[in-house]
Amino acid sequence: MFEVKHLCMVVGGDLFGSAGIKLLSSKDAKKAYTHVTAAVMRCADSVMETATTLKENCSDIKADAQEINEKRREEERLKEIEDAKAVIAEAEERIAELEADDNSSEAENAAEAE
Repeated sequence: MFEVKHLCMVVGGDLFGSAGIKLLSSKDAKKAYTHVTAAVMRCADSVMETATTLKENCSDIKADAQEINEKRREEERLKEIEDAKAVIAEAEERIAELEADDNSSEAENAAEAE
């Protein structure tokens, strides 16, 4: 009984496999494979178009970001220049005050010496 069952399974599998191969190699199956392949190719084209659009958008975003950073760096440079000018102006005022104090001290010393 056990051997008959195995024999039936082997024969059934062989028949099923043969029928499957016939079915898979039929004209209708080829037609279905062709349509599926065409659909996959259309999908691939659509994906490539989307990828190209995405790449272009990323390039635009990168260019805009670089422009923003360059503008920010320029503003920082201008602020540094303004700050440096303010420090120089303060230093010149302080020098002028010291020179004025030094001139008045010299005048006092000259008056005392006389």
